Amino acid sequence: MTAKQITELHDLCLQINLLAVNKDNAPIVLYTLIGNSMYPQVGVSVRESGTSRKIMSFVVFIDEPVDKEYRMNFKKLNDIKKKFAGSYFGVVWAFVQPVITVLLYWFVFEKGLNSKATDLRTGIEIPFVLWLTAGLVPWFYFQEALNGGTGVLVEYSYLVKKVVFQIDMLPVVKMISALFTHLFFVAFTMVLFICMGYMPDWHALQVIYYSFCMILFATGLVYATSAVTVFFRDMKEVVGILLQIGMWVTPIMWNFETMVQIPGWAITVLKLNPMYYIVSGYRNALINHIGFWEDMGLTVYFWVVTAVILFLGTTVFKRLRPHFADVL
Repeated sequence: MTAKQITELHDLCLQINLLAVNKDNAPIVLYTLIGNSMYPQVGVSVRESGTSRKIMSFVVFIDEPVDKEYRMNFKKLNDIKKKFAGSYFGVVWAFVQPVITVLLYWFVFEKGLNSKATDLRTGIEIPFVLWLTAGLVPWFYFQEALNGGTGVLVEYSYLVKKVVFQIDMLPVVKMISALFTHLFFVAFTMVLFICMGYMPDWHALQVIYYSFCMILFATGLVYATSAVTVFFRDMKEVVGILLQIGMWVTPIMWNFETMVQIPGWAITVLKLNPMYYIVSGYRNALINHIGFWEDMGLTVYFWVVTAVILFLGTTVFKRLRPHFADVL
């Protein structure tokens, strides 16, 4: 069966949907992947009411595989390739841009402003670029996942409208896309530490734990912001502004724990930011050699906040999901 035939069949189902008495039983199109072939199964039923005969649903099983052209709905979910499609260097830009950002911040803060960084456990001064990179790497992931995930339903609106698709997976696509870049930069950071003579010890394994924490926290936010963006398109700009503010209050560029002019209550308030737990956790794992269990109060607080945000985010997404196709 060709892509055109499948498209026509699907459009027919959408027309039949207008005649359905109950939209919950409206025509559906499911695509079953069998081996390397994709087989569509279309379902619609018929219901008689008095003298009128209204179509509710019927079932058609097609034994022919769908041709490669129609698999575009699934191949287009390769978010990394799509993002840089048409550029000469392709996905290389996903890695070049953050590296340039790190170099610029390093030059401005260390060479220009003479910023210093120290190991909190030993008090020994360390290269500022290591301290900076350890904080920027998790922030890059959080920023990319939230920026990309917020507009994912609008970006892939054709999947939301045209096909009965597992819409819940769309935000996850952005999370996974950002994760590939994040893994590269974690490896890059490790190599940078080793090249500068700072060999990571077993505490560095906590990066896995903190990455998991960050993914769950970001997932809850992305489910909420992506759902709201369908109805309020300005949400993406709002998220962008909040991320700019968050970068400075987390903080990424400066260490408020070493600034005596900041009152204690202000430091406590800044620590309530869940991303502080992540960023300081990366630095504790790679630089300070401190375990997350050594500050159980902050750890418990982070997990309570993350659980609440994940619950609220998924709840908002589920409540708004039935209306996505109508708005998009």
